[in-house]
Amino acid sequence: MPIPASERNIVPIVIGAKRDSDFTDPIGMLGDCHRRIERFLKVLVTLAANAEGGPLTDEQRSALAGSLLYFRNSAPKHTADEEESLFPRLHRLHQPDIEPLLARIESLEQDHECAQQSHDEIDRLGQRWLAEGQLSNADAERFSTLLRQLEKLYGHHIAIEDTEVFPAAARVLPAAARAAIGAEMAARRGVTEPRL
Repeated sequence: MPIPASERNIVPIVIGAKRDSDFTDPIGMLGDCHRRIERFLKVLVTLAANAEGGPLTDEQRSALAGSLLYFRNSAPKHTADEEESLFPRLHRLHQPDIEPLLARIESLEQDHECAQQSHDEIDRLGQRWLAEGQLSNADAERFSTLLRQLEKLYGHHIAIEDTEVFPAAARVLPAAARAAIGAEMAARRGVTEPRL
């Protein structure tokens, strides 16, 4: 039986979907990263529910390995984009109209820390699943529990950033600040000459 697209380790192409942003639109890129986080998390949640820690098909193994790799390598860059490039620039603006928003950033950074702890444990369990071919019942349940917790955390976290933080940043950050954020994001990904 073919594996559903939601379980594959590739990011599916959606015909008619908006193209991903580039480094000239770093705020748009941050939103695009959220879509990838949601898709890879959905892959893991679906796989955990379907395989229940048991033996994996080749396609499931590939989906698990690809999703774990994404959260191990790419997701931390997104966190750094926010915590090292975006949030500090918003704080430096000292604009009274965004003060309530800035108060929420500390909570968003705490979310990042909680998510990373969960991802570290999910990665350990997922690597064990790949290496041993299955998980114990207790490990399979823990894997699923962590993923459900992440779904809840990301649902709330991403909603705040997508509907409040990113629109405010696009509105208040000057072009030079946005360009600097884009250049920093490119450098984190090893792109030496971003299109700016």
